[in-house]
Amino acid sequence: MKDFLKKTGWVSIITSIAFIIIGLILINNPTEVMNMISSIIGIVIIVSGAIKLINYFSAKCSYDFYNYDLIYGIIAIILGIAVMIYGSVIETIFRLILGTWIIYSGLMRIGLSLKLRTVNASASYVGIFLAICMLLGGIYIVFNSGALIATIGWIVVIYAVMDLIETVMFLKNMD
Repeated sequence: MKDFLKKTGWVSIITSIAFIIIGLILINNPTEVMNMISSIIGIVIIVSGAIKLINYFSAKCSYDFYNYDLIYGIIAIILGIAVMIYGSVIETIFRLILGTWIIYSGLMRIGLSLKLRTVNASASYVGIFLAICMLLGGIYIVFNSGALIATIGWIVVIYAVMDLIETVMFLKNMD
């Protein structure tokens, strides 16, 4: 059992190091990563559309629901090409929507924390601080083009470092 736990610990260490590398890539190259993700998603959508077109042209039936395959295939191919070409626009729209939602949520939490202040002053200060951090994070995401991917990268790196520390502590204490 002890050997199994040690092997599992080493696998966890290797996985954590891989996640740290992936996180650093996300942090240092957010634009390139977004372009790669857009290309992959676009290719998947195009292939899906091509499969529907193949299904349409290979079907010998003249039922109306087979027209669905033709329409789906054409729209999917056009959408896939658009995702590949306009990936940065899609990322910008997603980033603006997400950032605006975080800003709104932060403002709502500030209001709630100010109302909480009448009941419990110490809890309201923590709430106001966290709400302001949320508000600033939303503003950062809205105005920084690589913020979304870089933030995901930071989260991955932090998770991996914490997992790495925990695994090393576990392996040291196992002996």
